Order: sequence, then structure tokens, then C-alpha cells
Amino acid sequence: MLWHELNIPVVDTHADSMLDVVYNRRRLGERNDEGQLDIPRALEGGLSLQCFSCWVEPEYKPERALSRQLEFFDRFWQEAAANSEHLTVVTNLASLEEALTSNKLGGIISVEGAEALGTSPSLVRLFHRLGVRLMSLTWNERNALADGAGEDPGGGGLSRAGRTIIAEMEQVGIIVDVSHLSEAGFWDVVEVQKRPFIASHSNCKTLTPHRRNLNDDQILALAKAGGIQGITFVREFLGGTEDINRVIDHMAHAVDVVGDSLHLGLGSDFDGVENPVQGLEDVTALPRLADQMSQRGFNDATVANILGGNYVRFLRTYWNASQIAPL
Repeated sequence: MLWHELNIPVVDTHADSMLDVVYNRRRLGERNDEGQLDIPRALEGGLSLQCFSCWVEPEYKPERALSRQLEFFDRFWQEAAANSEHLTVVTNLASLEEALTSNKLGGIISVEGAEALGTSPSLVRLFHRLGVRLMSLTWNERNALADGAGEDPGGGGLSRAGRTIIAEMEQVGIIVDVSHLSEAGFWDVVEVQKRPFIASHSNCKTLTPHRRNLNDDQILALAKAGGIQGITFVREFLGGTEDINRVIDHMAHAVDVVGDSLHLGLGSDFDGVENPVQGLEDVTALPRLADQMSQRGFNDATVANILGGNYVRFLRTYWNASQIAPL
């Protein structure tokens, strides 16, 4: 994004656009008035890198979760092949740099809820070979790996199998995502993690006491672990005015808790909501978000950090330190 004469990389760690693709409602490469994100609109909005969530619907879990998950992966790779002039699939440092230095959108495959794994570390390795680079253990419910946020208050933490899966993810280079995890599960991740993790789309519980948000202790622990909190645009998680200014309220609170802006990013949840917030109706509004952040007193460096600079540094460090062989 060219903003204030700065070339800012913009990164979003959560969008559910693939669900529409799997249901044949639209294609990623075609500009559409439906939904909030497609490749043409993403490029217009200055987006550099998008994590495309592959979320298996509850009716497929657990018996048909793996086959449904593979269907999402297959459709993503079909979309990537059909839009190779405008989309780069990002799986390692080389493809990350290609996305950042080209006029293409970088696309990362992410998994929201790991029911498809069962308890198998071998499937973690297979998912990595299929391009997955970000994964949460749960959606909202309980599974064999952990309890989701929907089990709170009182949800349990990681199972033994969940701890094994996290260790395997860290080994192959799949980033652990704690959004949708129960609070007990979050603290278990803090205990067992050997590499930084993220919360791809979670806001601040002090401002809005929703079970999907993080309390101040969690926000600080995530930052101390070298992770990043992705502020999301979901009305229920924002509370208050539920608009673009409320998004910035949550950003400001997280910065105050941590003491700097180096552990904050975007996790829009575009295409995961039916009623987007006022001022952020779709991905083309991201320059407006930058303008509003500036008007609220964020300096240019802070705006650049939150919009994507922090995630770019995170990915460069994470993948450089790992032992991933190129696909």
C-alpha cells in the first residue's frame, strides 16, 4: 500500500473467502459485489499478504473432516493455478519475498480447527507438504486436541495429543494460532511452546468481554513469547460503536498493554461476517483504516507496523529459523 509516501506491506491473517469458493458462490480471481474479499479488490486495497482460512463446517466433524479439509486445499490450489498472474502462494521465505516485491497478492493456506488431523502427527507433515503454514487446534468446540473458546467459561486445556501436534507443527514450520482456543488451552500453549505463536483474529477482552477475545494477561504473554495479536473486525468482538473507530480502540488498548506496537496486526475475518463494520465494508477500505489510525494519533511507523510490518518480520524470522525444505 502506498500511503503517506511510504510503501507499506499490508498483511491480514484471517479471511473466510474460501468457503464461498468451495460452495461455488464465487471465484477468488473475479471481482464481485458479494462478500468482502477477492483478488482484484485485495490488490485495489493495497493488501500484500492474505491468510486464506480453510474451515471445516461442524456437520463434517469428526468423521468426514479430513475429506472436507482436503477439498478446501484442492480448491485453493485450483484458484492459485487459475490466477497465477495475480496470486503467489506463500510457503517459505523465497515466495514471501516474491509476494512482497511483485504486484501480486501473496496467499497463505491456514486451517481453522484441526479436527481433520485426528491425533496424527503424520498428517501435520502431510498438511505442510500441501502448503499449510498456519493452523489453530480448535474452532469453538472441544476436539481430541483441546477445548475451544466455546467451552469457556471453564474449558479445559490441551490434551496430550494436542501437545504432540503443537511440537510437530513447530518442527515443520506451521505457525500455531491460538484464536478460538479456550483460555486454559492458551496458557498450555504458553507453557509448551518453543517457537512464537499468534492469535490470528482476537480482540481485547477488557474492552469487550467476549469469550473469543484475549484478556490483558494473555495479550502480554503473547507479546513476551514473540507473537502477534491480529485485531479483527467482527462486530461482536468489537463492542461499543462496532465501527472503524472501535477497531482502533482495540488497537490502542493492546499497544497500551504491551507498551509498544510491535506485536499487533490485522485479522479482519472478511467473508466470515454477514454484517461488516461501518467504514470497513470490504478490503478496499484498508487505506481508510490507515488514515483513521493516523487521525487518532498513531505515527506513520506505528501504522506501518500494525498494518503488516510486524507480520512480515515475524514470518521472515520464523521461516528463516526453521528447517523447512521448499515444496
